[in-house]
Amino acid sequence: MTDSKYFTTTKKGEIFELKAELNSDKKEKKKEAVKKVIASMTVGKDVSALFPDVVNCMQTDNLELKKLVYLYLMNYAKSQPDMAIMAVNTFVKDCEDPNPLIRALAVRTMGCIRVDKITEYLCEPLRKCLKDEDPYVRKTAAVCVAKLHDINAQLVEDQGFLDTLKDLISDSNPMVVANAVAALSEIAESHPSSNLLDLNPQSINKLLTALNECTEWGQIFILDCLANYTPKDDREAQSICERVTPRLSHANSAVVLSAVKVLMKFMEMLSKDLDYYGTLLKKLAPPLVTLLSAEPELQYVALRNINLIVQKRPEILKHEMKVFFVKYNDPIYVKLEKLDIMIRLASQANIAQVLAELKEYATEVDVDFVRKAVRAIGRCAIKVEQSAERCVSTLLDLIQTKVNYVVQEAIVVIKDIFRKYPNKYESVIATLCENLDSLDEPEARAAMIWIVGEYAERIDNADELLESFLEGFHDESTQVQLQLLTAIVKLFLKKPTETQELVQQVLSLATQDSDNPDLRDRGYIYWRLLSTDPVAAKEVVLAEKPLISEETDLIEPTLLDELICYIGTLASVYHKPPSAFVEGGRGVVHKSLPPRTASSESTESPETAPAGAPSGEQPDVIPTQGDLLGDLLNLDLGPPVSGPPLATSSVQMGAVDLLGGGLDSLMGDEPEGIGGPNFVAPPAAAVPANLGASMGSGLSDLFDLTSGVGTLSGSYVAPKAVWLPAMKAKGLEISGTFTRQVGSISMDLQLTNKALQVMTDFAIQFNRNSFGLAPAAPLQVHAPLSPNQTVEISLPLNTVGSVMKMEPLNNLQVAVKNNIDVFYFSTLYPLHILFVEDGKMDRQMFLATWKDIPNENEAQFQIRDCPLNAEAVSSRLQSSNIFTVAKRNVEGQDMLYQSLKLTNGIWVLAELRIQPGNPSFMALQLSLKCRAPEVSQHVYQAYETVLKN
Repeated sequence: MTDSKYFTTTKKGEIFELKAELNSDKKEKKKEAVKKVIASMTVGKDVSALFPDVVNCMQTDNLELKKLVYLYLMNYAKSQPDMAIMAVNTFVKDCEDPNPLIRALAVRTMGCIRVDKITEYLCEPLRKCLKDEDPYVRKTAAVCVAKLHDINAQLVEDQGFLDTLKDLISDSNPMVVANAVAALSEIAESHPSSNLLDLNPQSINKLLTALNECTEWGQIFILDCLANYTPKDDREAQSICERVTPRLSHANSAVVLSAVKVLMKFMEMLSKDLDYYGTLLKKLAPPLVTLLSAEPELQYVALRNINLIVQKRPEILKHEMKVFFVKYNDPIYVKLEKLDIMIRLASQANIAQVLAELKEYATEVDVDFVRKAVRAIGRCAIKVEQSAERCVSTLLDLIQTKVNYVVQEAIVVIKDIFRKYPNKYESVIATLCENLDSLDEPEARAAMIWIVGEYAERIDNADELLESFLEGFHDESTQVQLQLLTAIVKLFLKKPTETQELVQQVLSLATQDSDNPDLRDRGYIYWRLLSTDPVAAKEVVLAEKPLISEETDLIEPTLLDELICYIGTLASVYHKPPSAFVEGGRGVVHKSLPPRTASSESTESPETAPAGAPSGEQPDVIPTQGDLLGDLLNLDLGPPVSGPPLATSSVQMGAVDLLGGGLDSLMGDEPEGIGGPNFVAPPAAAVPANLGASMGSGLSDLFDLTSGVGTLSGSYVAPKAVWLPAMKAKGLEISGTFTRQVGSISMDLQLTNKALQVMTDFAIQFNRNSFGLAPAAPLQVHAPLSPNQTVEISLPLNTVGSVMKMEPLNNLQVAVKNNIDVFYFSTLYPLHILFVEDGKMDRQMFLATWKDIPNENEAQFQIRDCPLNAEAVSSRLQSSNIFTVAKRNVEGQDMLYQSLKLTNGIWVLAELRIQPGNPSFMALQLSLKCRAPEVSQHVYQAYETVLKN
């Protein structure tokens, strides 16, 4: 007979009878009674009245009966804490039972009884079990520590269980190691500040040894723990990768994803020139492909993770396009994910088969999938230039099918293709106009209106087409109304005579009859522009648009790096960091990939500035989530800088908006009449006071920020390097370097004209960057640059521009414009140009600050082959504004204590050890401490550059 009999009972006075049976002398009867009690409890009846009787049954050698009693106990201990204390004695006894299964069972149950009163009685038995000779008992006890920590953290710390747990990492049994790691990780996660998992090469070695013999969940715990470790150099990273790689062939997909996470993280530290790097890329592809033969739900999770991996390292799966082709019986959520990855992997080599597939998908029955497929064709055209022609003809074939939603999607993507390849495919506009009447979705209508407005001069009846949209203006969505307003204004500027009435009509509809503020504002701006200065209006509205880039839906790089650290978790499925969806008191630690070069930089970026640091005034900067901009801007540990705070300005000096394109003439002289009677001037506060002054009075006061420190420092200047080769800039070659003298930074440029035409109208602009570097004056090229001529210019820079954290930190993106085109390039500036002249701390402050900065912010570096003595090192560094605060000799080693300060107020403290008179050992040991540890790596590079040149 099965156990179902326990659930069917019709007797009256059930509790009373169960009580009698529980106290029976016969063992079998007792066992039957306990089973009935558990059955009643399972279906939700209250049998808590039997608590003392059931607890009495604990005194038995029968393992099955013990398990049942313990199950009952776990359920009712919370509601009957006073009664539960009765069971403590039995726990203590069971923890010394000769049978290891009973000892483990007792420990497991102890961990599940979440009653404060009892926990302290359980510490002794738990301590014994943590040191038990049987590994099964030890591994159970390890997990019990984590459960106990959740109930009473202070107790666990006072009893020294955490240290015992750390010792278990060196246990001889792999499962004990895995459970100890799991418990420590769990505790560390709820207390991010505690440095519990103090990983070092020795403990990592033990974990890797245990990895091969664990169960699959044990392997996942160990791999997740490895992923939080930052190797000290690329050699250690490689050896860990070699030992983790075999896990890629595991049958459990969770183990595979955890191994992929570890490898993706440590690959950051490997040089791409290594043979091993290539081998690793090849090894990563097959396991990811294998995940796609699982059931659909697992496929979906795998695809979401692959999506992140492909964005970070597309080369891993570039030859595996076929596995992402959609199968007819895939559920829709898998189909859409596969499509996304297909587009990410599309390249010139495989575009033909991708397009053939996409065209096939566009004739499917699933509407959502078809829409996405049509979009995908457009994205391929934008991504792979050689395929644009073929994509456009495919889209035209699809428009000919006259299927409504296909036509609408096709028009939306053709608009983007026009933006990417101007003056190439406009011949298809006629075909698009034939389908005007069938458009009923806002996005498609808006796209069609944009096309009509943008190419009005090529469409004879453009005015009639736009007029037809205007009839139901108030029923349209905002997106369509805004597009229609702009399109009619464009049409008016191109054909002013015949469309005057139309433009009057749309402007009054947008301004007087509409209550949408966006629409009204745009309407008023156009109206004012047209009435005061049609020429300016033309330059604004018909400005040349910047080309759109291929990937508009890529995840932002810092977020992507964080998500790579969460591969195989929910964050990788949501594509959001845990802080976006995990609620509650648990501190979510922001993870990031290790730095590319070998350094012991801390991987976690500090969330906020320390309490003591005054915040500088940075009104224009809105740091992105999880960004360290907060502390990059305003960590000033030293005395406050004298002089007024620097206002940050969104208008760059030499204010030519190259990156936005087309606004240069507006920013120049104000057209007369703009301050007309109806025009309200912007409030004076909008323009920072010192900006106006510095624009007018040249650069004299801009560089008066060094508060009178006028030493002419001969800071090291790197030789000029080619930043923009002529072949990439239609014949303009730009070389340059950065210098700092008497507190002023400049960019020394050399422009060479290798084209056959004269170059004029030069202008320069920087993108937002980590330290707010911006040109302090326009780029002055006084005479036209003739072919084969070279000109040298020193462009003064300041640090009051807009700030945005760059990757790497010292990356600077520059746009240079001339009469031919706008050209973009990026370069890395050496950090020592930002070391200010008042960077010398007094000794007391140095000492206090060094102690105050947490130890995890300290980074260690070696500077090899530097045969200088302490005097020479100190004077050479001082010329680059790295000041020696104190010097002492310890056991024959010279120790220099140094400080420097960056333009944004961040202090960096350094300790430099020099072994004098030993030419064979020429490595200097450098320790850096800073509130923003991200800076350390770049400061170390500055040290190396200055000392070796």
